[in-house]
Amino acid sequence: MKLDFKKMEGLVPSIVQDNDTNEVLMLGFMNKDAWEKTKKSRKVTFWSRTRNELWTKGETSGNFLIVKKLFIDCDNDTILIKAKPKGPTCHTGNKTCFFKEIK
Repeated sequence: MKLDFKKMEGLVPSIVQDNDTNEVLMLGFMNKDAWEKTKKSRKVTFWSRTRNELWTKGETSGNFLIVKKLFIDCDNDTILIKAKPKGPTCHTGNKTCFFKEIK
């Protein structure tokens, strides 16, 4: 299976889910280089849209996301990553980036 990087200007949304709990940890974007680095290193790597560079989650904090399983959706334009988090995922110190419930 090949990812379709054409639909969103070379990027695909990449959802990271805790391999053990299925909790959604974060969403990032990957280009082809980030995808290849993620597959090779088994550490989740994204394309930073603000810095215009690759960044491996945890490279400064040590809170890496270790890839356990990779899935591509039916349209070949979204990635689901099942990962083992090494510490909190969110830069705020929370386990997940999705902690702000709307009531």
